Order: sequence, then structure tokens, then C-alpha cells
Amino acid sequence: MLKHLLFALMLALGILTSVAHASEETPLSEKTEKTETYHSKTITELITSFWQTTGINAILDLEDNETTSSPKGSADEHVMNWFESSLGRIIMIMVVFLLFYLAIAKNFEPLLLIPIAFGGLLANIPLANMGGEHGMLGIIYNMGIANEFFPLLIFMGVGAMTDFGPLLANPKTALLGGAAQFGIFGSLVGAVTIGFSLQDASAISIIGGADGPTSIFIASRLSPDMLGAIAVAAYSYMALVPVIQPPIMKLLTTEEERKIVMKTGRKVHRLEKLFFPLIVLMLTILILPESAPLIGAFTFGNFAKETGVVDRLSNEMQNSLINIVTIFLGLGVGSMLSADKFLVIETLGIMIIGLLAFAAGTAMGVLMAKLMNKFTKDPINPLIGAAGVSAVPMSARVVSKVGSEAKPGNILLMHAMGPNVAGVIGSAVAAGVLLSIFK
Repeated sequence: MLKHLLFALMLALGILTSVAHASEETPLSEKTEKTETYHSKTITELITSFWQTTGINAILDLEDNETTSSPKGSADEHVMNWFESSLGRIIMIMVVFLLFYLAIAKNFEPLLLIPIAFGGLLANIPLANMGGEHGMLGIIYNMGIANEFFPLLIFMGVGAMTDFGPLLANPKTALLGGAAQFGIFGSLVGAVTIGFSLQDASAISIIGGADGPTSIFIASRLSPDMLGAIAVAAYSYMALVPVIQPPIMKLLTTEEERKIVMKTGRKVHRLEKLFFPLIVLMLTILILPESAPLIGAFTFGNFAKETGVVDRLSNEMQNSLINIVTIFLGLGVGSMLSADKFLVIETLGIMIIGLLAFAAGTAMGVLMAKLMNKFTKDPINPLIGAAGVSAVPMSARVVSKVGSEAKPGNILLMHAMGPNVAGVIGSAVAAGVLLSIFK
């Protein structure tokens, strides 16, 4: 019985194969025969061919007609000049190793700098086309940076990690977060002054708040061509907060002011924390819908945390989600560190404007705290004004460190978190205002 079954199956398979071949047959006159010929190469030719594919040759050969890589595809690519393909690459690789040093040896925000720097290293590998439309970095860039998706996920995670308690316990510290946004509007004026269009200047200006996700979000809308330089500048200054802020803070305050011990804030009721993100979101919907994506993601993360009934979701947003997105975001931003994109005059202007704006935002926060001390009963340590920029929680940690250096045991971290959280909301609101103007 089994033999008969096998025989029947073989017979059916043979018939089907014959039918398939018959249906695929074409007249000989329509067939095109392709003959591939193999050209044997000498050892010298093989070595020469290998040499031409090496990165060393690509850097040394100034006329190899190598093209740039762009996530937008070939339409946005061009043949590299000698600087972009040779000296520029060497300079950018040196910059990348400087970022590695700052991240590893100095512990300057390694979670940001290491992915960004490694992305920059990959972007400057000759001939690999890593940043192209179908390259690894180009795919990452198109997957979540060009369409603004990664910044929103980052905001969601930041919201889940944020405690509004210090801000609610001492609401007047929100003024410090507002004052620090002066850097945004100061950089807007500065960018227009040196020749950028108003729309490009608006995209650049968010760097003044040291808010990387918001910078990417608004640049994607207003100035996509400058997104790479803006993102790199914003994240660079976020990472360099421990270097930039302390000298400004010490310059604008006296030793006695830095020693001020602030009173512990009142205990915030759980319902206050639960309703606050909803109130912020409702105000956004009614007054400034353009900032709703950022504020919405931020408040959703915080609301999930404060409900206390979705700890699994909150923990994922605080840990796995934000960690994974940080990897992709860093590599995607690093793809813009290629010599042809970064070593241009516009990038230099953006970096200078961003540095001055960030310094101005820090200074205005400190000065506002000093002014508030003229009218408040309970003294405010002016250092916490520097935390009004949006670099959460980096600025707050730096404030606490400088305060403890002036007076050991003086813990300012929780006090600094008030203006720090207010700064996040302030930068998102500022972005919404700028987007509304150009809609």
C-alpha cells in the first residue's frame, strides 16, 4: 500500500514539473544567452584592487570621487572635496575620541556621549556608506529622528522619571525655570543678527534651553537641513553642563550666597501630583496645541507613574524604553558628525550661538533667584536658578555639587529639581510658541 502511495506521489510530481516547464518554454529566438567571462588577475592586480577598497587609500586619495552619505538618499549626496574625504575625517575622528575621553574618564553624561560619539565614528568610516539611506545609521535616523518619534519617546521616559513634588512644594521656583528660557529667545535674536533666516533661527534657538529632544522636534519641523548640527550642539551642551555651568554660577554668586541653606518644602499630597500633569496638559490643549506632542508625552509618562496602578508600564518607560531609545537617538545624532555635515560654517555659528545662549540661560536663572531674594521671606540659594535650563537632572546634580562644595552637607538637589522640571515645561512651551508663529 505504501509503495503504491509513493509511486502515485512521484507520478503526480513528475506531471506537475512537466507542465511547469512547458508553460515556461519560450522560442529559442527569444532567448538571450549571457556568457560571463572571467578575467584572471595577477597577484599585483589583486593587491592593487584590495588597496583601492581600503580606508587608508580613501583618505589618502584626494581624487577618488567618493560621495557623501545622506539618509535622504542619492538626491541629497554629492562628491566629496579633498577636505571632506581626507583632513575633515581625521579631525572628526579626533573630536570623537575627545568625546569618548569626556564620557569615560570625566564621566560627562556617558549615556549620551558614548552613543553619539560612536555614531560619529561609524559615520566617518570611508566607503562604508553607514549614514546613507540604506546604511545602519541612515535607517536609524529615518526611523525616529527625521519623523520626530524618538524625542517624544524620550519625553515620555523623562516624564515617568520626574517628580513634580519639589515644584508643587515651592511653586515660586517655576519663575526660575521661566527666567532660564531667556537663553532661547536670546539665541533667536543672535541667530537672526548673524544672518540666519527667522525660521532657521527659531530652530536653532531651542539649544539655549539645553533640551536635546525638543531641539530635534522643532528642527524637524522648521529646519530639517540643519537638524544634524542643531541636535549635536544641543546634546553636546547637555553633556557639558558640568563644565559650562559651575564657572558661571560661581562668577555671579558670593561665597555666602552659595552657603544658603533652604528650608524643606511642605509635603505634597498624592492627589496634587496626580492632577498636576492633567492640568498642564489641559492648559496646553486650550492655549498652545502646537506643544501638545511634547507636553502630552511628558505628562503621560508622569501620570502613569503617579497613578500607582500601572507600575509595570511606568518602570518600562523609566528603564527599558528610554534606554533603548537613547541608544538609537545617540547613534542617529552621531550620524550627523560626518565631516561633510559638521565641519561647515553654519555648524560653527550654531555651536557658538548655542554656547552663548546656554550660558545666558544659566546666568538669567541665577540672577532671577538673587532678585527673588529681595522680596521673599525664606531665602533662596541662587545656585538653584542655574537648574532652570532643561537638562534634567544634570543641572540639578551640578547645582547640588557646587552647593555642597561651598557648604558640606548642604543638599540642594530636591530644591533644584523644582526649576529643573519647570525648565522642561518652559522649553516645550517655547517650542510650541515658535511652531505656532510659522504654522
